[in-house]
Amino acid sequence: MQIIRALDQLAPALASVRGETDTLALVPTMGALHDGHLALVAEGRRRAARVAATIFVNPMQFNDPADLARYPRTEEADLAKLEAAGCDLVWLPTPQHLYPDGFATTISVAGVSSRWEGEHRPGHFDGVATVVAKLLLAVRPDLAIFGEKDWQQLAVIRRVTTDLGLGTAIVGHPTVREPDGLAMSSRNALLSADERIRALALPEALHAAAAAISGGGAVGPALQQARQALRAGGFSEVDYVALVDADGLEPLERPSENMRLLAAATLGRVRLIDNMPVTLEQQLRG
Repeated sequence: MQIIRALDQLAPALASVRGETDTLALVPTMGALHDGHLALVAEGRRRAARVAATIFVNPMQFNDPADLARYPRTEEADLAKLEAAGCDLVWLPTPQHLYPDGFATTISVAGVSSRWEGEHRPGHFDGVATVVAKLLLAVRPDLAIFGEKDWQQLAVIRRVTTDLGLGTAIVGHPTVREPDGLAMSSRNALLSADERIRALALPEALHAAAAAISGGGAVGPALQQARQALRAGGFSEVDYVALVDADGLEPLERPSENMRLLAAATLGRVRLIDNMPVTLEQQLRG
């Protein structure tokens, strides 16, 4: 596995890895890797001849400096995991590589970024869209793979890639969960032992809401019950629990054919997000 730190080494390293005909998949990460990230690498290996990954804690997508400082950094362990997973190349850019002196361009995606995380984390998706565009332009992969746990982020990335004609296929990979159902996240490492147990209230609340809506229950009461379950489970703040159109992310007051539940809530000092698809029972039967 090649490990690239100097920007001028990236292009020749990519050329040597890719050759003249090999397809290349990219897995962008912010490090603190877990099995969810490694599942993305495995998917890349399934879909392409070569797999590259990036590790970069992007300062542009943090609106809270304290949150940026707390974000776990485990570079040595991350590199070992990527090598064991069969990654061919890892690029570890610095902020200076991606945002050199005088950098003044930010990509803003309207529509899909305006609600939910966009409301609660101002500027977050501008940072996501900008860094992803920079990474795709630098690496030029055939496809890039992102986890569905950050469902709104995935929608933003698909939009910016299409709108700018970046030429990379964006692949979403289903959320990877712990055996007890908690979505794998680098932020889980920040939870205390008690908080880790309490965090299960998030997927459980979404499962209950999904089951209620799928079975024909009213949307409003199902969402309200999920919010109450989160507060009862120890979450101090519930930013949102919403049923949305899975593509446009507009809120739904009644079930439709293409639905997703989104949620974000804070447990102690850790803000967790999750989402789940919702399918009507008659659709499953039909």
